[in-house]
Amino acid sequence: MEKLLIRGGHVLDPSRGIDAEMDLLIEKGRIAALGPPGTLLAEEILAAHGRCVVPGFVDMHTHLREPGFDYKETIRTGTAAAAAGGFTSVACMANTQPVNDNRTVTEYILEKARLEGSANVYPIGAVSKGLGGEELAEIGEMAEAGIVGISDDGQPVRDSHLMRRALEYASMFGLPVISHCEDKTICPGGVMNESFVSTELGLNPIPNACEEIMVARDILLAELTRGRLHIAHVSTAGSVHLIRDAKRRGVPVTCEVTPHHLFLTDEAVRSFDTTTKVNPPLRTAADGAALREGLRDGTIDAIATDHAPHEQAAKELDFSMAPFGLIGLETAFPLCLRLVKEGVLTLSQLIAKMTVEPARILSIPKGSLAVGSDADLAILDLEKRYVIDVRNFRSRSRNCPFDGWEVQGKAVCTLRAGEIVYEAENLRERSARTSWSYDNLPRKIVY
Repeated sequence: MEKLLIRGGHVLDPSRGIDAEMDLLIEKGRIAALGPPGTLLAEEILAAHGRCVVPGFVDMHTHLREPGFDYKETIRTGTAAAAAGGFTSVACMANTQPVNDNRTVTEYILEKARLEGSANVYPIGAVSKGLGGEELAEIGEMAEAGIVGISDDGQPVRDSHLMRRALEYASMFGLPVISHCEDKTICPGGVMNESFVSTELGLNPIPNACEEIMVARDILLAELTRGRLHIAHVSTAGSVHLIRDAKRRGVPVTCEVTPHHLFLTDEAVRSFDTTTKVNPPLRTAADGAALREGLRDGTIDAIATDHAPHEQAAKELDFSMAPFGLIGLETAFPLCLRLVKEGVLTLSQLIAKMTVEPARILSIPKGSLAVGSDADLAILDLEKRYVIDVRNFRSRSRNCPFDGWEVQGKAVCTLRAGEIVYEAENLRERSARTSWSYDNLPRKIVY
């Protein structure tokens, strides 16, 4: 569309301090103007009255599975799921096959996203070759190709010397190191949180210390190197405490939390539903309360989904044998809107943690409705009530523990570069002044 007007919506852009009913004009894929209702004109109109217009969500932790695991998810289906959830940008992790540890794989992902993506895709490169944890990947050439961070997510970087070198080397390219904090030596074969529940169910446990030991190590290495450290999927009260203390000391560390660690506990595992098997595992209610407090006081910077799709057959295995992971792109916003109702965050703070904050961590030009920026945005119906139904998902996979939950809040329209990539409701109108009718004829006819 050459020109498109988003009319009458409540524009909420934390990056610009905007929180008001406004019209928003898009021209040639960019934000052209914002103004009071009725002051901007265009032939094509989306009527957003009673709805909230926000920057497109940015998910800094997604597994798109392509290349190599197309039967779980593809760039096409994963970004379609993102658009349905209001996400216009996703950062995809490197644990593909082949691993994204070199320029060729990075360029492949970017080209596939250009051809088939419904959202902007930002590749995360591997820390180590083949995720083996022994030798640094080709970070420099991947940076030139377009990665926005490095991570061995799915595997911890066991070797402290390698992690130190990764922090030092990544800093030369302005990249964050996204750390999967897990000491596997103290929880061999662990499948769920260590608690009374794991004892009762007879499942191998994963203690909180498994995460916290590595969080402490990586914070110390970031303090030593001054490299940019980002802790992925924080899940324990102890981790929140360590990160809070590190920030007070000025350590360059950021972190994220997932919706499932906020809204589920290890009690959900009693069902032996393998969609509740995630890594790090679902923790206790006390840990969940600490995560909420971390969001409230700013210790936790961003909300990320850790969208990890799996084929149905894999998740139908015995709990101990099924793979870790659940999908979350299409459920993140309605779940997190509960944080506003609970008084944990204001709506503006929630939107910031899903837009401008992850964009800031990744140093990407997203998460804002500033004039001149790409017209990546979502139109939200904050009152929409519905039941989550995985059969309607755009994702190729269905491993979602929130199936059947009644929720409120939905992205009803998502635009990337001014083009509609998802539309749950028809908001389109034509400008009355360009529609032909007898009323448009001159009142006085001249012979």
